Amino acid sequence: MVEPKRISVYHALGAGLVADVLLWKNWRGGVAVLSSATTLWYLFERAGYNFLSFVANVILLLVVILFLWAKAANLLNRPLPPLPDLEISEETIGKFADALQIWINRALSVAHDIAIERNLLLCLQVVGVLLTISYLGSLFNFLTLIYICVLLSLSLPVLYDKYQDRCDEKIHIVHGVVHPHYRKVHSIILSIIPNRAKKEKKVQ
Repeated sequence: MVEPKRISVYHALGAGLVADVLLWKNWRGGVAVLSSATTLWYLFERAGYNFLSFVANVILLLVVILFLWAKAANLLNRPLPPLPDLEISEETIGKFADALQIWINRALSVAHDIAIERNLLLCLQVVGVLLTISYLGSLFNFLTLIYICVLLSLSLPVLYDKYQDRCDEKIHIVHGVVHPHYRKVHSIILSIIPNRAKKEKKVQ
């Protein structure tokens, strides 16, 4: 039996800063993300801190620090605070707009296939995803769900990269069990669609 080709998780994640953090190659970044997410989750979920108050207090603290730093630097002939160029470049806006356009076009394409093409299979898939999200939302609130996603994103990629052969073997077994059932359901749905189209033609 031919062994499946091993996937480079690092390159699959973009081979950049995000991949370094998620795979803990940049352990300082991983620790910073984990500690920040844990702190925010604790403040808002356990300590009962208000998000709007938190943002206002952080901005207030930064403004006071920068003001006092600038005053002290002027009195002591020290350099001013090393602030970066506080403006967003057109290139950054263009990249964000391009990425947003791709996602919006995908959503509109799905809506078109469901509403105009009457793709029953795609409609059932969207309904299944939305029901799953609704069920997860009933178990956790939004912030806790985001925190769980952060924890999973910092653990699953590195675990998969380390135990990829074992994971692929288990996934292959699960796929072999689930795929025949999926094909049966898929064939039933496809057999319903032509019958409905024929009925509509007869009515016309």
